[in-house]
Order: sequence, then structure tokens, then C-alpha cells
Amino acid sequence: MKAIIIGSTKHLFFAAFYACLGIAVALLLTGIHFLNARPDLSLWHTTELKNEFHYNTKLDNFRDYIALEDKLFAEVDKKVLQKVSATDASPVNRYVKDSMSDPARWPNNWNRSFEWPKANAPFGVLLLHGMSDSPYAMSNLAAHFKDKAHVLGLRLPGHGTIPSGLTSLYWQDLAAAVNLATAHMKQELKGKPLFVIGFSTGAAVALNHELERINQEKAPDYAGMIFMSPAIGLAPIAAAARWQSWIGRLLDLDKLQWSSIQMEYDPFKYTSFAVNAGDVVYQLALRNQSLLSGLTPSQREHIPDILTFQSVADATVSSAAVVSLLYQVLPEKGHELVLFDMNRTVINSKLMTNDPLPTLLPTSTDNIHYRGTLIENIDSETTQVQAREFGLVWQDKSVPEVELLSLHWPLGVYSLSHVALPFNEDDGLYGIKTNEKLHRIQIGAASSRGERGVYSVPAAEMLRQKWNPFFPYMLSRIDQYRAVHMPH
Repeated sequence: MKAIIIGSTKHLFFAAFYACLGIAVALLLTGIHFLNARPDLSLWHTTELKNEFHYNTKLDNFRDYIALEDKLFAEVDKKVLQKVSATDASPVNRYVKDSMSDPARWPNNWNRSFEWPKANAPFGVLLLHGMSDSPYAMSNLAAHFKDKAHVLGLRLPGHGTIPSGLTSLYWQDLAAAVNLATAHMKQELKGKPLFVIGFSTGAAVALNHELERINQEKAPDYAGMIFMSPAIGLAPIAAAARWQSWIGRLLDLDKLQWSSIQMEYDPFKYTSFAVNAGDVVYQLALRNQSLLSGLTPSQREHIPDILTFQSVADATVSSAAVVSLLYQVLPEKGHELVLFDMNRTVINSKLMTNDPLPTLLPTSTDNIHYRGTLIENIDSETTQVQAREFGLVWQDKSVPEVELLSLHWPLGVYSLSHVALPFNEDDGLYGIKTNEKLHRIQIGAASSRGERGVYSVPAAEMLRQKWNPFFPYMLSRIDQYRAVHMPH
């Protein structure tokens, strides 16, 4: 009888095992079929560019980087712009010459690195954009510092050209380019302070630059670091990116190399997103976490003061990771964190399904070593906002606990987004103000309505907040921070 029971149990175990295996295989095949049924890849998804910079590219200095960039954009023109087929000739295709999305319709080619020197500049600013972006993402900040500082906006490798540039990218490529740009700025400034402003992945690369130096017992390069929506931590699903890419290569299914395949209507940002790009950010975040945890207390003291602006609502990076994996491990120094809360009017509060704010704010028992500021509604009856201090108690009594701001949430906006922070409302592409004299696309002002499933651009992407109504406050905080960190 015992042998019969054991045998029956064994058969049940194997039956359950093979059933689970069959279900897993069926789900995998269904997922592969779904991913491969997406729109066909275009020339800009499949073309390989030979003149892109990589970490093992032998260059002597940043001027060589710019010379290589010249060759790169000439290659894009030859391999892509001159070969766009009639089927892709959309009036809002960035790769169609004279289209509404042609980058040439803007006075500056913001897909390229740019440098604005200033004679005897008192300080320098290095601007680093995010993944799939271009230097345009930092253009509003660059304009703020023009004629005040020596400004350099770096085009990170793989960006500003065609989306296929993200399929073969490594985070070390980004780090190597930042090394060249930083060395160039240090040489140009001749001892004057250099500040770095990084958005999303650009912030993660800036942080990595200093952590690597400190780990090697080298002095930091930056007088201060300013981050917007920094990629400190990502959702766990990001870890699966390399598996999708691996399956795609194994089965020779090129579409599996992409997490999204869209029409390229944005002149300065890829709308298609390579699976590898997500993995690059994930690996960079892991590297930074490893470096941070490995630093001694005395080494952490050498991390330049960090000022971070983060939206409480962020679907791209983890807001919680900014607090738990960065600010809670920083020593008491001059670090600052500004959180942009959601628009908590009565109606909005009733419609919210998830509130991340409580996990971001310190409790009464937490030992906070940074200055925290929350930009929030004055109350649930108004859209006007205030800046409320939390965290470290400052010795400077001139900083009020609550400061009323002459800023309001715009009509119909319930939160910021990951991509909104670097742009003012008057931005010519992502802002809300339109200029009918300029015959070019304006994404921020788009408000098309109709039936779902008709447009190739997802409705969720069209509705995503593209500009920051609190941009003036952000600039004022950046200026205050910079003034404190200038030599006296």
C-alpha cells in the first residue's frame, strides 16, 4: 500500500510539473507571437552606424569626439535620410526632409552636442540628457545659463541619430563619453567650479562618474550635482529585458529587440525603444548601487552635494529608490531633495488608485540627513502650491517651514511625469503655448480626440504630461544651490 501511495504521489508530481511546463511554454510562445506581430521595422530600426563612439574607441580628447560626431551625422544622412521609402514619407516623420518633424525646422540642431563658451566664465555647466533623448532635453536649462557660464550639452552615444543606436549600446559607452566631456570642461575652466546637471540616465552617469573616481581614491570632478528624475532604481521587470533580447537573437526575430515600435514623430527623441536600452539603464543602476554600498563612511563624505528634483508620480524610474537607495545612504552634508507631489484637489484625490507619497516622506522615527522639500497643494480646494520643508532641520532660520508659491497646477493636469521636469511651459516642442507661424510639430500642445485604436501613437503617450509648471521654482532652487557652492 505504501509503495502504491508513493508511486501515485510521484505520478501526480510529474503530471503537475509537465502541466506547469506546458503552461509556461504556451505563455512564452504567446508572448513571442504577440511581440512579433507588431509593426514592421523601418530603416532607422535596422541600420548599423559605423561612426558611433564606444568605450573602446581610441580618441585623445573631446574635440576628437565632435569630429567623430560629424562623421556620424553624415553617415545618417547617407544611409537613412537619403533612402526613406515612399511608404514612410509621413508629414510627421523626423527622417523625412521638410516634414513637420524635421529637426532642421529648429534654429539649432539639438540632436548634436553643443558648447557655448564664455570668456572668463566663473563656472561651467555640463548637461547630460536621458535615455532615448538628445541634448534638446537640456535646452531649457542651457538657455538659463547662457552668457552666465561655460555650457556644454553632451550628446550621449547612441542618441540623436536613429533608434538602432540603442540596440548595441553599453553603459560604459555613456561613461566614457562623459569622461571625455568632463576632462574637456575641467581643462577649459582652469580651476573654476564645474557643475553637472543630469536628467534620468544622464543623472545616473554623472553619479557613476564621481563614484568611480571616489572608489579609486581620486578627487571628485564636480563642484555639485543636480539631478532630475534620476535613474537610481528601476522596476523589477527591467531585469527581464536581456532575456527578451536573448530570445530574439536566438530565434532571429528582430522585433523582439524592441519593447516598443512606433512612428518616429519626435524630432529630438526616439519614440521606439530598444530592449537593450532598458537593460543598459538597469545595469548602470546596479553598478551605482554596488559602488555606493562599497564606499567607506569617509569616502561617502567626498560625494559632491546633490540637489535632486523628483516627481512623486514617475512611471519610468522608481521614486522610492531615489529616497531609499540614494538619499538615505548619503551622509549629513548639503544634500537636498525636492519632491513634486500630485495635484490633490478633492476630485483628483478620489480618482487616484495608488498614492506613493507616504513611502517617500520620513516618519517621526527616521533619522534624515538631507533637506527635503515637498511641492504640494495649499489645500484640497485650490490648485495653488506651497513648498513645505521636511527632513533635516536647517541651521539657516531664513528658510521657512512653509513657503507659499505664486504657482498653480494647470487645468486638467493631475501630476507631473518622468519626462516633464526639464521643460518650461513655453518650450517650443513640449510646452503648451503654440506658435502658428512656425509650421512644425508641437507635441506638448497636442490634444487629439477620437476612437481608441485608430492612431499609431498610443493615447497614454499623448496624454502624458510633457512640461513642468513649476520650472521657475526649479530654476530658483538651482541658482540658490549653485550660489552656495561657489567659492567665496
